Amino acid sequence: MNLSWLLETDSKSLRSMNGSRRNSGSSLVSSSSASSNLSHLEEDTWILWGRIVNEWEEVRKKKEKQLKDLVRKGIPHHFRAIVWQLLCNAQNLPIKDQYSELLKMTSPCEKLIRRDIARTYPEHEFFKEKDSLGQEVLFNVMKAYSLVDREVGYCQGSAFIVGLLLMQMPEEEAFSVFVKLMQDYRLRELFKPSMAELGLCMYQFESMIQEQLPELHIHFQAQSFHTSMYASSWFLTIFLTSFPLPVATRIFDIFMCEGLEIVFRVGLAILQMNQAELIQLDMEGMLQYFQKVIPHQLDSGPDKVIQAAYQVKYNVKKMKKLEKDYTTIKTKEMEEQVEIKRLRTENRLLKQRIDTLEKESASLADRLIQGQVTRAQEAEENYLVKRELATVKQQYEEAAAQLEQAKKTIKQQQPQAKGPPRFSEESVLQLEKELVQARLKEAESQCALKEMQDKILDMEKRNSSLPDDTNVARLQDELIGVKLREAEALTGLKELRQQVRNLEEHWQRHLARTAGRWKDTPKKNTLSELQDELMSVRLREAEAQAELRETRQRLLEMETQNQIHSNQLRRAEQESRCLQERVTTLTTQNKDLHTQLQEIKRRQAEIECKSKEEVMAVRLREADNIAAMAELQQQISELEIQVKSLLCIRHWMSSSPSPALTASHIPHLFQPQREISPLVKHTGVKFKFKSYFNASRGGEVGFMLVSYYD
Repeated sequence: MNLSWLLETDSKSLRSMNGSRRNSGSSLVSSSSASSNLSHLEEDTWILWGRIVNEWEEVRKKKEKQLKDLVRKGIPHHFRAIVWQLLCNAQNLPIKDQYSELLKMTSPCEKLIRRDIARTYPEHEFFKEKDSLGQEVLFNVMKAYSLVDREVGYCQGSAFIVGLLLMQMPEEEAFSVFVKLMQDYRLRELFKPSMAELGLCMYQFESMIQEQLPELHIHFQAQSFHTSMYASSWFLTIFLTSFPLPVATRIFDIFMCEGLEIVFRVGLAILQMNQAELIQLDMEGMLQYFQKVIPHQLDSGPDKVIQAAYQVKYNVKKMKKLEKDYTTIKTKEMEEQVEIKRLRTENRLLKQRIDTLEKESASLADRLIQGQVTRAQEAEENYLVKRELATVKQQYEEAAAQLEQAKKTIKQQQPQAKGPPRFSEESVLQLEKELVQARLKEAESQCALKEMQDKILDMEKRNSSLPDDTNVARLQDELIGVKLREAEALTGLKELRQQVRNLEEHWQRHLARTAGRWKDTPKKNTLSELQDELMSVRLREAEAQAELRETRQRLLEMETQNQIHSNQLRRAEQESRCLQERVTTLTTQNKDLHTQLQEIKRRQAEIECKSKEEVMAVRLREADNIAAMAELQQQISELEIQVKSLLCIRHWMSSSPSPALTASHIPHLFQPQREISPLVKHTGVKFKFKSYFNASRGGEVGFMLVSYYD
């Protein structure tokens, strides 16, 4: 059977039947009614591919080259489903049995898949209608794979590959083939979130352009036209979104057999075919050219571009080397990024620390200012309290003076032992006036005392809100002074209470003595009441004096607390200054560290330059030493030859008389070249030699005797 004739026939049948699709329930061959219309050549092609499918294992092992040639010519449409499964070994994949269970599960990528389904082959009959069978099975396959490989999940572009598979086979087989493509054809690495494999493909493809199309590469660089701007979709969709579907399907046949190599070849062939036009365009023009002009160039068929693709030089070893170079570059970039990230993290931490210190410093400054304001307010209040205390003291002294005057009056008006006392109306009126004044002063004293108590309570509340002092050592002296003042105040308070008790006892005795003397007349009873009230006023004045003493004691305590808080504020100011100095020190250290880092980098560069210079100097010295050794070896050889010649001459002279040695004894073959110095001494005879060039012995250099004399 003529193989090329069959392949050509199969190619014609493929072009005549592009765009058709086998439904999910159809078999691997068409119906009998369609096969009756096939020509004899198509039947031969079918027979050939039928034998290949039936004897697949043997053909794959023994006739791999012939199989590749057949695939490059194109797989017949009706055999494409089974051949694709055989090429990727997906016909018996175990995961195929899990497909129905996967469809029952929920995928986190369902919304993304639904969104992109309408954009997949929007003009193809099988997918263009919303919620059609094609869109439903495409959604099922993409959802199932997103559940199988959760790292990749769903990526735009993979739906076009699945859609092409669904045009050829049922959804279960399409799912199995897609899983094998992702695992064994580098597609999984291309579709990972990092897309590291796509970066490698772009690097390799750009290197091929630089090597084989240098002018176009220079033009791309001048226009800032990066490889990923036009070639990324070639690798992600295997030309399915860039070329007409029949052409992309033929390229996909070869991809199933040979892998991503065909993408590199076809991509470079496209650039070679359009190099002259692309060089004349700017970046926007080139983008439009790739999107609109190049796809229409392939409307006539894929044979021309596939033939040009296999004229492209593709070196597997060089691609491996480029992969290693790319890995090295990425490793260095990752190391630099890690170092930059570490430095940024340290810088951020330092900034956070500085911000924290600044906030603490600002807080301490606010507390210091607030403390100073509070101290000023307390000083003002203390001044007012002192003024009020001075007023109360003056009132107290006046009341005490009046009390003494009243005592004198009472003593003067006490009755004689023999008769009842006699009081005048004037004395009664005077006592009433004194009583009224005493009550008024008492009311004023009580109001002043209450106000002072309220102010003292307010001051205590303010002082309680201030921070406690933890440094006991600094407060020992202050506490000693406070305790002394407290002891003095307690002693004065005890004395005052003792005076009050004595006054009460005296008053009780006075009442007992005069109990029967005030029952005679109403005037006497009124006078008695006035005296009682006066005594009560005096008692209340004594109590007020006691309270005044207590108030003074509390005032002393407040002054002590005020002094303590003043010390706290002073220490807070010192801490704030220390923190500010620390912030300044840290800032200086940060600057010093940056300076040291720059200095270390500079020193490292200098050390590298010095090391390179030293290596070059060592190599130069080694070359000089080698040359010197060669020269010394040559001199040693010459000296050895001289010694041998001297020995021969000595032997010859010992056997022959001296006059017999003349120039005629020198062989004519030896031609002198240069004189040898210094003269050699031997047994009192001086010899003179010349070097010679022995032409008969292949250019050997020797020495001969020219003359000798005593």
